[in-house]
Amino acid sequence: MSIRVDHATVEGKFSLDGEVHEVENNLWVVGDDHQCLVIDAPHDIDAVLELVAGREVVAVLATHAHDDHVRMAPQLADAVGAPLYLHPMDRPLWELTHPDRQPDGRLVDRQTFHIGRLSLQVVHTPGHTPGSVCFYCPDLATAFTGDTLFAGGPGATGRSFSDRDAIIDSIRDRLLPLPARTKVHPGHGPSTTIAEVVEQFDEWVSR
Repeated sequence: MSIRVDHATVEGKFSLDGEVHEVENNLWVVGDDHQCLVIDAPHDIDAVLELVAGREVVAVLATHAHDDHVRMAPQLADAVGAPLYLHPMDRPLWELTHPDRQPDGRLVDRQTFHIGRLSLQVVHTPGHTPGSVCFYCPDLATAFTGDTLFAGGPGATGRSFSDRDAIIDSIRDRLLPLPARTKVHPGHGPSTTIAEVVEQFDEWVSR
């Protein structure tokens, strides 16, 4: 039974601190032919369901609670009958978008989700938001990094709830130790590898 990562992009809006921005988000679905995990549910539930392709969704996982990553999460979870997970430190952000609906479960550091022989590990990486997490899949040598780490550097930290020192520490201490060949699939933009990140990290920190 093959395990795989399915990917698409969707466009929508991100809003925080009285600002609204047009954004394009990556959609990531990881699993096998029968079951899958959905990572973030931004602007378009139909686009996610197309990637799911009729498989059982074991869980909907949020990398963080900015509205461009969780806007459709409750609707998606209800549509596929799956629990929705968020790190509890992002509850204040979550409630800005979904004040009347709480996540079904809590993400905690080193927690593991399983689909057959595939495992997906939670890595708490505060900085972009207090409850930002990444999901590391050793079976696929892949990390889904949300808005913590992009091909061009760390995620933004100039808004409410963010902390630049924390995101630098998270990347240095939690992501750089992953195997160099690990693919990095972020919440926006192109993918990269840990090897490429290691080469650029000192330059990013010095900016």
